Formats: sequence, C-alpha cells, structure tokens
Amino acid sequence: MTIQWFPGHMAKARRQVEEKLKLVDFVMELVDSRAPLSSQNPMLQQVMQNKSKMIVLMKKDLADTRETDKWINHFKEMEIPAIAVDVNNKSDINRVIQMAKELGQVKMEKLLKKGIQPRAARAMIVGIPNVGKSTLINRLANRKAAKTGDRPGITKQQLWIKVKKDFELLDTPGILWPKFEDETVGYRLAAIGTIKDQLLSLQDITAFVINYMREYYPDQLEERYNIDRTMDDMLEIFNAIGKQRGALESGGHVNFDKVSDIFIRDLRTGKLGKVTLETPGVK
Repeated sequence: MTIQWFPGHMAKARRQVEEKLKLVDFVMELVDSRAPLSSQNPMLQQVMQNKSKMIVLMKKDLADTRETDKWINHFKEMEIPAIAVDVNNKSDINRVIQMAKELGQVKMEKLLKKGIQPRAARAMIVGIPNVGKSTLINRLANRKAAKTGDRPGITKQQLWIKVKKDFELLDTPGILWPKFEDETVGYRLAAIGTIKDQLLSLQDITAFVINYMREYYPDQLEERYNIDRTMDDMLEIFNAIGKQRGALESGGHVNFDKVSDIFIRDLRTGKLGKVTLETPGVK
C-alpha cells in the first residue's frame, strides 16, 4: 500500500514552517501517544533539525501507559525533552508550560549575555493532522484561541498565541508528508484517525489492528468481543465481532463494513482499552 496525498495547503504550510523557524526559539512537536514514531513527520524533521525542540505525546489517556513511558525514555535518550499529556488534565497542561519555560530560558540567558533585554520565549507548535494541536493550544492559552474538531485538517493558517506571560506559540496547520513508504506507518495513522477514512479501506485497517492486538493485547480483544484467542482466521474473527455487536444485515449475514466502523470507533474512543500500536526499537 502506498498512500499519496499532498493538498496545496500542506505544501504551503511546509514552506511557511521553513520561513518562520528563524522567528522562534524552539519547536513544540506534537505526536500521538498511540504511535509516537509513526506520527512524526519525517519531512518536518529535516526542516527542524537545527532547532531545539520538545516532544508532547498527546492523547496519553488512550495509550498503553507502559509503552508511553518507554517512548518518553526513548526521546530522552536522544536528548529531546518529552512529556505525555491528557489535555483534560490541568496538571499535565501546567507541566507542558513548565517544560516550555525551561527550554525557552536557555535562549533568554543567551540574549541576556549579549546585553539584550529578555522577552517572552517564542515557540512553534507543529504536528500531523488530528493530533490534538488546537485543543492543546486552547488549554495552554486558557481560552479558545484555535479551532478544534474531530477530523484532520482544521487549522489552515499560522497564528501567534500568547500563553500567560511565559511564552508565545506560533500555530501551524497539521502537515502530512507526500507518501508513506512503509505501509505499516499508513495503517497506524489510519487507525488513530490521522488519515481521512475515505482514503483507505476500513476493513484492511481493522484487520491490521486486530492482528496487532492478537499479539500484544489479546485480553482486551477477548474482553470486548468475546473472541477466543485461538481464532486465527480473519473471516471468523470478523463474523464473531459482527454477531456479538449486532452488525448484521438482512438474512442474518454479518456486514463487514459495519464491523469495521464499530471496531475503529471502539479503538479511537478507548472502548478497546489503552492500546499503543508501536514500541521503541520494534518495527
């Protein structure tokens, strides 16, 4: 599977990110806790490679806590400050502000040594679509400073937002890269809702996640759908889920499209339990 898409506003956004980087002291990069590496835009990594950054692992309430801890340690080993966040947890928001202040302080001390009056630190916030960027900005600013939504591609322009007196954030649209060379990356991002559902087969995405969960989260599959862990035939598994959740059509046959809708919705809303779709060092 090769997914290719590069809407005009994303091409423009990349150019704007490159242009505006010189205006900021550091970058706040948002990734999804359920797929922290796959949700890092490799195109942006090239653009930002000479700029200090911190990583915010979003939606930690939906991710496997043990795996999230592994990812935080992974980034710290790369000398990149990292923090996991539930945007509805006020203490998490305060921790993000504190980490950003500490990162900005380094720049302020350099300015002070040059005899330049310190100012509010400036950060650029970047991330792929639907990672929760606008919601985090609104929590940081403690007001509705950015549009929010449950679909990719809400933010279309760049916007400066002041966070108390501590620092200023430059918002940018969520940017995907032109194509996914690794089909597994595409499946992960599709499963967590980064790619618009119309672009891929939900049945294929569902089968991918089921296979992953059979290996790493079999108890959660069994608990939600009463699936016997000895089942290894995908047709049998789809039928079992469909009958258990009432995804039937006339004649009592299971509707596989309905099964996929139900399964993906359960995954994204946490009804399947806390699930992380990748582990550091494991492809």
